[in-house]
Parts: sequence; C-alpha cells; structure tokens
Amino acid sequence: MNMTTPEKSKKSDLKTGLARLTEIARWFDDREDADIEDGLQKVKEAASIIAETKKRLKDIENDFEEIKKDIEI
Repeated sequence: MNMTTPEKSKKSDLKTGLARLTEIARWFDDREDADIEDGLQKVKEAASIIAETKKRLKDIENDFEEIKKDIEI
C-alpha cells in the first residue's frame, strides 16, 4: 500500500513529535538546577506535543479499526 503525501506528513509529524519529547526529557535529565522559566516553557511545549500525539494515535487506532472491519466482512 502506497502512502499519500498527507499520510507521510502525519507519520513524519508523529515521529518528529516523539523525537522532540525525547529531547525535552533529556534536557531535564541533563540539569541538576534547571531554570524555572525555561523548564515551564519546556513543559508547555511537551504538553502541546502530547495532546497532538494523542490525537494522532487515536486517528491511527480508528484507521486500524476500519481496516479490521473491512477484513471481517
């Protein structure tokens, strides 16, 4: 099955978001005394990425359910 450009873009967005979350986690891990303002910005960014990632994962789950329905018919 070939992926269309929007599907590739969504896959890339998911991958990029997860990579960015890893970077943010490492940022916190690498600091004993993180600046509270910088830390707050990182947490806000992570929360936004998590919300988008959850939405994308739900879309993926729905796609799998549709495929499953198609196969069971």
